[in-house]
Amino acid sequence: MLSRAVQVTYVVLFGAASLIAFSGDKDAATHAARVERGRYIVEAFGCADCHTPKTFGPDGPQEDPKRHLSGHPHDVQLPPAPTLPDGPWNFSGNDMMTAWSGPWGTSFTANLTPDVETGLGSWKEEDFVATIRNGRHMGRGRPLLPPMPWPKTANLNDEDLKSIFAYLRTIPAVKNAVPEPRPPAGSR
Repeated sequence: MLSRAVQVTYVVLFGAASLIAFSGDKDAATHAARVERGRYIVEAFGCADCHTPKTFGPDGPQEDPKRHLSGHPHDVQLPPAPTLPDGPWNFSGNDMMTAWSGPWGTSFTANLTPDVETGLGSWKEEDFVATIRNGRHMGRGRPLLPPMPWPKTANLNDEDLKSIFAYLRTIPAVKNAVPEPRPPAGSR
């Protein structure tokens, strides 16, 4: 028969092991729920409308699933944006819906995939949250430009922004170095 001290030790060790095992399952379930919430928000907000290049078929533009959320394609060189006459038309976009031009200059949609070199793969969660909160690249760099609706997405709570980031970490990485924004014509 085992001594009382050994029995108590076994009970404590079994309890600790069970707690660790069950908390691991809970953490995994919590993470899965966060990723699913992020997917829901990304789809509901239509992030792919601008951040995913389009292909054209008989039904018009369709998202290219191989380049999901990879931003403006690095290999698509665009001429300078057209000059629009004064009046109600003040911006234009390219045929893939990944480049936009207006009074702010020309902006190219970012690569949101987890590619370490060209996407969000090297970002920390706090960098992503700060970017959306402050409207600045990595929370402190250049301004996010139209049509990115960061003043609206900044209203999401921290848990929602962390969920979006968690989801973006799960999609396939796409190596795609998006061009830097171009300043407005006539500015330096």
